[in-house]
Amino acid sequence: MTVTTPQPRRTIPASSTPLRPVVPGVQGAAEDAGWLKLTDAVREAGRYATSAEAERVARIVLSALGGHVTGDERVALAQALPREAGRMIASQIPAPQPLPAREFVESVAARIEGSTPATARWDVSSVLSVLSDQLGEPLTTRVLAQLPPGYALLFGRAELSRAA
Repeated sequence: MTVTTPQPRRTIPASSTPLRPVVPGVQGAAEDAGWLKLTDAVREAGRYATSAEAERVARIVLSALGGHVTGDERVALAQALPREAGRMIASQIPAPQPLPAREFVESVAARIEGSTPATARWDVSSVLSVLSDQLGEPLTTRVLAQLPPGYALLFGRAELSRAA
């Protein structure tokens, strides 16, 4: 027979700062609204049949992109997006070196069942062009400066030659 001795209870001191009242669903609703707005824009841009399909594609592309953007641009990118999208960007382990645009599209194709390079290019462009619109010109330019040539087209921008 095992006998246990009750442990004394410890009192956790109260915080000196007052707690904010919790209003169920208010904060979450605002965060969800930003994510829904983003995925609705992806649905429209990619002409996806359902919101679920647009959301699935957005998650895959954002996760793939998260491993390719680093430093201050990664932080700014995550902060500029709805919280759910920002988490997908920030939670990825940075790649040692970003993939060329073609290989990036191929890596996305490998993550989407039944995808081909052509359909993956459509999916990537649908998400990244919406992202570009949401981020604005300055941040999109900073993100593109980190990536190899070819990504500008995926973001819905003309590819400008880089000075050597």
